Amino acid sequence: MQWLRGLLGQLFPPRPSRTLGQRGEQAAVSYLRRRGFTIVARQHQDRFGELDIVAVQRRTVVFVEVKTRRGDHLGHPAEAVDEDKQRRITRSALAYLRRHRLLECPVRFDVVAVTWPDDRRRPVIQHIPHAFEAVGPDNLFA
Repeated sequence: MQWLRGLLGQLFPPRPSRTLGQRGEQAAVSYLRRRGFTIVARQHQDRFGELDIVAVQRRTVVFVEVKTRRGDHLGHPAEAVDEDKQRRITRSALAYLRRHRLLECPVRFDVVAVTWPDDRRRPVIQHIPHAFEAVGPDNLFA
């Protein structure tokens, strides 16, 4: 019987479980889609960092930062999007807009805070539109 389990384990290896952050990001994507957003990119990386979600709502390009926590004992998840993080997101967003020739489009920066305690099947999701303005010299793209 042990040999059969071993063979089955080789043929059908267990799927690695997703991290809390991955589960939170998927929940955020589902939430945004239900509210009419079109998701155009996820986990987009460049030399400045990563954009969690790039979406379009109506004619606005929306860069969404997702923060997931098990609880608020360390503070609200959105508090983790500090000025340094905002600056990196802004730079990545500018690079994305340039690369895709979208510099003329309206842009906004949202945060989706996901709180997902271990004892809950579904998370609590808080969407914060216009969570911050572009951060850089004189508040312009840098």
